Amino acid sequence: MRQLLLLTFCLNVSSLLLAGDSPQFRGPDGDGHSNEIHLPLTWNEAENIRWKADIEGLGWSTPSISGNEVWLTTALDAGKSLRLICLEKETGAVRHDVEIFHHEEPGPIHGKNSYASPSVVIDGDRLFVHFGKLGTACLDRQAKLIWKTELKYNHRHGPGGSPVVFEDLLILACDGTDVQYVTALNKKTGEEVWKTSRDGKMAYSTPLIIQVDGKPQLLSTGGEWAISYAPKTGEELWRFRYPLGYSNVPRPVYGQGLVFVCSGYDNPWIYAVRPDGTGDVTESHLAWKLDRGAPLNPSPLLVGADLYLVDDSGVATCLDAKSGKQHWKKRVGGNFTASPLFAENRIYLLDEAGKTYVIAPTHDEYQELAVNELPGRTQATIAAADESLFLRTDKSLYRIQTPRK
Repeated sequence: MRQLLLLTFCLNVSSLLLAGDSPQFRGPDGDGHSNEIHLPLTWNEAENIRWKADIEGLGWSTPSISGNEVWLTTALDAGKSLRLICLEKETGAVRHDVEIFHHEEPGPIHGKNSYASPSVVIDGDRLFVHFGKLGTACLDRQAKLIWKTELKYNHRHGPGGSPVVFEDLLILACDGTDVQYVTALNKKTGEEVWKTSRDGKMAYSTPLIIQVDGKPQLLSTGGEWAISYAPKTGEELWRFRYPLGYSNVPRPVYGQGLVFVCSGYDNPWIYAVRPDGTGDVTESHLAWKLDRGAPLNPSPLLVGADLYLVDDSGVATCLDAKSGKQHWKKRVGGNFTASPLFAENRIYLLDEAGKTYVIAPTHDEYQELAVNELPGRTQATIAAADESLFLRTDKSLYRIQTPRK
């Protein structure tokens, strides 16, 4: 009987997260890919909008989607009230709107940032929210608080990177101006399981779990160093240095036997590194590096053997992932912060002024399929789920969908 009850419980929990969901920043695997089909190619305020929901406050967290729920964070009253919102996926109606933390003096942030930029992570029947040094919390799917904690570091420009889940751990990179470390919390209790300090400068990147030769690695880009850890213990496996890097934002990607990391401000580079080394691999495991077209904020996108970049000034580049050879470069226009999305054999590039450039994933030449525009500022990355795109502006969340026949 106990085995039957346990099996039933496991099936119920796993059913909360469906194959077509988007439970974290950059989709199911954190790499900007989605398997969704029948996604819209064109839209505007009057075309292919399933619903539009106004969102109070400001937040640049990506919508995280599971089942009939869309979760996102926002900040009201100049960052004093840090909140979690749940919308019904079918209608856009608000199901939950709860304050998680309140700070009378939340501190300054960068003009391009918000107090609610890290994305919600959905893990079965649990939600994890992070507001940098202002607080980290776990809630259930009814938005009831399970635990919360505050990690000590000075994030200076506000919260940035999102948490990641590995087995029974919630892992966060905390790179401040005062201290830099990566830590893993027990996801059931919020208690610290391990904490590994590192040297460098402030950074705002989201770590990535990768598999190398059948073993997991936690890849985290801090200021000056990209470092790989054993995710269960926090033991450092290897590190790669990029001189003068700081304020790293882009999430790394992995494929073709290489990890692709960006060095941060002021003069960004992108580096391709083999992840099978130990110790300092700066000299031994660099495959190639490039300073032209590297982004400060948008994450890279790897599609097959091609690496796509869009920099903050609106220049898109396609590279051969293994060699770094440039296939093409095109000035798209606008300014970019959001990371690209690959879905429906298309690449969606969202600028900061509500324009989404839809391009074909081809290395032959830049091929634009559509340009779509919505009103408002846009810095949150687009999410895809249930044959729809979920696009957040500074005022609203849109569900964009081609009408079903």
